[in-house]
Parts: sequence; C-alpha cells; structure tokens
Amino acid sequence: METVEAYLARKREELELLNSSLRDPLTIRFPRSVAEVIEQKFHLASALKAEHALHDWAQTETAWTHSGRPRSGPFEFKYDYQRADLEVTGPSFYALENLPSRSRTVYTASGMAAISALLMATAPVFSEADIVTMPNSYGETTELIDGHATHLRRVELGATLAEITKFSGSGPRILVLDSCTTAGAFEAILKCAQLRLDLILFDTTCFSSGSGRILRALSWARSAATPIILLRSHTKLDSLGVEYGRLGSVVSAPCPRAEDAKQQLLETLMTETRNAVRLFGGAALPAHFPPYVGSPAYRSLTNKRVAAMLLNSRRMAHCISAQLPGLAAELHFAHGLYVTLASAKALDENQAREIVAELCADLRRRGLPLRHAGSFGFDFGAAEWSKDRIRDRYVVRIAAADLPTSLWGEIVAAVGAWWKARERRVGRRPQNAGTVTEVTL
Repeated sequence: METVEAYLARKREELELLNSSLRDPLTIRFPRSVAEVIEQKFHLASALKAEHALHDWAQTETAWTHSGRPRSGPFEFKYDYQRADLEVTGPSFYALENLPSRSRTVYTASGMAAISALLMATAPVFSEADIVTMPNSYGETTELIDGHATHLRRVELGATLAEITKFSGSGPRILVLDSCTTAGAFEAILKCAQLRLDLILFDTTCFSSGSGRILRALSWARSAATPIILLRSHTKLDSLGVEYGRLGSVVSAPCPRAEDAKQQLLETLMTETRNAVRLFGGAALPAHFPPYVGSPAYRSLTNKRVAAMLLNSRRMAHCISAQLPGLAAELHFAHGLYVTLASAKALDENQAREIVAELCADLRRRGLPLRHAGSFGFDFGAAEWSKDRIRDRYVVRIAAADLPTSLWGEIVAAVGAWWKARERRVGRRPQNAGTVTEVTL
C-alpha cells in the first residue's frame, strides 16, 4: 500500500521532471493534495507546449526557413512540406531492449491514425485476407475494419477461441492482438501453437511500454516465425497522465526466423504505411512529442505510475466482486487497468451515458476524484460507458487512477454503494410506471 505521504513525494518527482524540461523553469510547490498534483501537472504541461510554440515559431508546417532541425527534448525532426516526409530521431517509447535492430517506426497524429494507416496499407499488399479480431477488441478498430477495410474479411473470435484452430483455406490471415480483450482470451492466444498466420498486428496501447506481456507476444511471434507490428497511442500511459498531445506509432518487429517472403511483406507494409500517412494527412506533430521522454527518471516514474494503477485496479476488482455480486460485467481485462459494471436491467447507450454522468457528478460533490473521461491513465479515476459486444449490452467502465491506496479504496467503495443503491431504486419501479424522476444519492 502506498501512503498519501509517499504518493505526494512521488508526485513531486514527476513535477520536477516536467519542470526540468522547461527552458525557464517555474517555481513549483510541494503538493499538499491530489487536487494540487493534478493542477500543477497540467499547468506544467501547458507551459511546456506554450514554450515550444514560442521558441520554434519559425518551424511551420512547410519548414520554410530551413534554419535547422526542430527539436522537442531528445527528439529531433526533419521534414519538408506538411510533414508528409517526417523523420524522427530520438528514444523509443518502448522500454524494450530486445526489439530487433532492423525495426522501423512511423509516427502518426494519434493512435487511430496509426491503426487506420496500417489497415489502409494492407490493401496494396493483400487483395483480400482474413483478419481475426479478439473478443471485445477495441470498438473503433473493429468499426474501422468493417466500414472501410473492405478487402479484409473480419472474423471475431468467441469467448473460447476454439475457432482459431479450425480456420481453413489458403488465403492470407492477419491476427489483431488487442490488450482490451479479457485476460483469459489474451493468455489463450499466446498459448496457441502452430497457428497459420501471415501477420500479427498488436495494439499495445493499454500495456505499459515495458510490459512483460509485450515481450511475451514478441517471443510468441518469433517462435511462430511470424512478422509482428506494434501499434500504440502515446497519449495515455506514455505522458505521465497529462495527455501531452495526440501521438501514435507503428513499429515493425522483423522476425529472423520468418521466410524471406514474410520479411519482404513487412518491409512493403511499412513503406505503404508511410504512404498512407502522407496521403491521409495523418503525420505526427513535433509539438506532441513529450520532451521528458527517454530519461532514466521518466522510465522509473512511468513504471511506478503504472504499477500503482495496476495495484489499485486489482483491489478494485476484488472489492467490486464482493460488493456487487452478479453486477460486474468484466473484472479481468488483459491490461488490468479498468473493470466494467452491468445493470440487472439492460441499458441502452443513452442510459449508460446518463449513469456515467450522474455517478461522476455525485462523487465529485463528495470531493472524490472520479471524472467522466473517455480514457485512462490519469491522476484521477475515469468513468465511461462502453459496449460489451460479446453479450450485446451497454456497460459502464471504471478506470483505476494513480492515487494513494486508501483514497482509491474510498472511491471504489463509493462507486459500489452508488451502484447498489441505483439497482435497488430501479428495481422498485412498477412495471407500468410512467416517467419517474430519480433522486440523486
């Protein structure tokens, strides 16, 4: 358990790291509360972005001055018109020592821009292919495949994953490995042997950049002699919780044991991905690269942040299981960063949205840092609605925060009590009742 005092001391280190990246550091005060931590961190992030804009005013989209390469901390950029040919030199966001030396990185303007560019890049390579998605994969990824990647036939695995061993046919097959699926499904995939795959696309967004599960997936792909590409949004776990800027990446991981044809396929895909980024205007912005990335202090503090969130999430899963039996939709996701809650009565999308708004408003009035936010990895808890496609229902997602253990326990207990009271109140409504005004708890 992390005490409030230890938490505040760790947050002071994060503030000092952010402040040290400024050319003209600010005077920072030792934070005395969670609210002060959040306020100071976002203030410093804003100061960093403002300083970058003021100092690099001549580095426009067209690089018209040619006055040298623009920088953001350890990152150095080279580009011509509209960043269509953006080259980035600097540290990897991944804390992985065994990425192949021949790996290539393409940065994009967001995580979805990375996924979109790569999927569009498969069209010149595969006239058609099967693309296998995990149970409850990231919703926007499946929406993108179904709506726009018409050359790909999507096959969604069921909860048992038995289908993946029964696929027949000789056409190309791509697997989308997703950290948003359940822990059981993710583990089951990594235990599958002798799968016929031509390519693995691994969305690592919800895993820490040095996660052992990323290493295991790389090892699994290597043992299967299958090329793997890592996709990531860097605005979540890679910016100390301040969402420094929208940034994504596509990283190839060549497999030494793969056939020459598969190695060539990977090279071609990365080239086509760069073309797709250029044609769709999805290039990264230099201003969105956090200048504090890459240092030993950054790695250490990021690891501590993620460890704290994982611990809080595990405690949350245990408490929710005990407090709300039968109302937990999913407690064990592969990434371990959030849980989902279900209502005994089916919810539609609007009802799920309203529940999130009411829950956050009620807890905020009680001074508890739970906010309506469609992301995670913050210094506050985040609630959002989502769709459980396996059971075809809408649920509410509660993402663990980087907060002192005792405070997070108080928030989880409050969420459980609020949810239980709501279920009792809704359950007492007469079947034929008209519109009822709910009383806020």
